Amino acid sequence: MQSSAIVRFLLCGGTAAAINWFARIGLSFVMPFEPAIIVAYAIGMTAGFLLYRHLVWPGQHMDWKAQVPAFLLVNAVGAGVVLGTAMGLERLGAGIFGPSAYVEAFAHGTAIAVGAVANYLGHSRITFAKAQRT
Repeated sequence: MQSSAIVRFLLCGGTAAAINWFARIGLSFVMPFEPAIIVAYAIGMTAGFLLYRHLVWPGQHMDWKAQVPAFLLVNAVGAGVVLGTAMGLERLGAGIFGPSAYVEAFAHGTAIAVGAVANYLGHSRITFAKAQRT
């Protein structure tokens, strides 16, 4: 992957992560923390697919219908990473500082960063791998 593609990946991934993080905050007003993480992840995942496809790997000739299953698989693994990390950090932080929205926000934000590493590895090697070779 070229360095400009890496920069675009980071910018698009950061945008998708911000959408994810802010969506979770809003969703937490209407549902518990764990389901809010999953719904927010789906929202961020949709944004990420569109951004990666159009801005990181533009002009590639692979049909989007062929990419969606791989994208979903990579993100399902990523969702598990994010959920597990967020829940673990939230419980750790709540045990130390007491439960709070700040502990949840920190736990979720850190988990999104950990999930981003997993997603980069999966998308660069699986979802958009053929796009890199064309």
